[in-house]
Amino acid sequence: MADRLGELTAAGVAIWLDDLSRARLATGSLAGLVDNSHVVGVTSNPTIFQKAIVGSDHYNRQIHDLAVRGVRVDEALRMITTADVRWACDVLRPTYDATDGVDGRVSIEVDPRLAHDTEQTAAEARQLWWLVDRPNLFIKIPATIAGLPAITQCLSEGISINVTLIFSRRRYAEVMDAFLDGIDQARAAGRDLTRLASVASFFVSRVDTEIDQRLDAIGSAEAKALRGAAAIANARLAFRSYDEVFTADHWHTLAQAGARPQRPLWASTGVKDPAYPDTRYVVDLVTRGVVNTMPEATLRAMADHGDVRGDTVRPAYHDAAEVMAALAEIGVDYDDVVDKLERDGLTTFQASWAALAETVEHKLAAAGRGAHGDEKETTIHD
Repeated sequence: MADRLGELTAAGVAIWLDDLSRARLATGSLAGLVDNSHVVGVTSNPTIFQKAIVGSDHYNRQIHDLAVRGVRVDEALRMITTADVRWACDVLRPTYDATDGVDGRVSIEVDPRLAHDTEQTAAEARQLWWLVDRPNLFIKIPATIAGLPAITQCLSEGISINVTLIFSRRRYAEVMDAFLDGIDQARAAGRDLTRLASVASFFVSRVDTEIDQRLDAIGSAEAKALRGAAAIANARLAFRSYDEVFTADHWHTLAQAGARPQRPLWASTGVKDPAYPDTRYVVDLVTRGVVNTMPEATLRAMADHGDVRGDTVRPAYHDAAEVMAALAEIGVDYDDVVDKLERDGLTTFQASWAALAETVEHKLAAAGRGAHGDEKETTIHD
């Protein structure tokens, strides 16, 4: 049987799972994906945690104890989510060690309600870094205007960062600048740059979702011909920017001091339009030195029928530029698209966080009244 995920790994793509739950940890599902499916990292976000906790009894014992202690909802959320992430870090620790800290990483996101406050974002990142207390952790900070200086500050303090919710190439350039500034400051402070890591999560499928709607509204033959072309072109051009930044003299100076590049991470790679092949945001974005974080359905589809056909990014820069130029010519406003996607992404995560908080609040109240229900014992990693 063809090992398509192995071929993807050999082509230079680090395979991460875009999902985390205590059920996945307790049943050994995550460990199995690491052992058998070339998974070398995990990402989470507020929506993932909201889905994990709602309706699950794997959290009952911890929620009961938090209720007995009188812990407030916001702090309870930190304790619940960091417990899962700490456990996942332990599962991935052998990978972290085997890759000398490149992979084996697990991400947890700061409270999305803080996305427009630099100081609170940095403070929350420090708190999560301390709570999880694992070297293979990534703290996820959204790439908002307020998030950029927080990213620099945290990196300067030795906190590894996953920059999330990147949609535009302009913002991606700012993210790379923030990364370089943070590494410069960490170096000046005498920190060990070989242990400091970062990825930049560039979102893919949502770009097609938004631009396809606009193309459908235009309705011309030229517009229809461009459906499904924007997201991959956008990501490929983002990687071209990465190529330019991380081959420049500034980066070579930092690399000689032990720094590692901020790898591009393709996020939102599950296909949302059933008219498109279910592996397209994987097979069309293959190049050495990137991460692709996939929902399990996409991971399984890739393992079953994904077609790894070499580098599909670097040779396609010219075609990608032509796609973006054609979109502009027929009236698709790129800046408006990516600005809307950033706003919508934050709104979605904030809504998920609010729903999660409401669920945990109800569970805490029920536990406090003694209505514990059936409880599963689950080890929580200290």
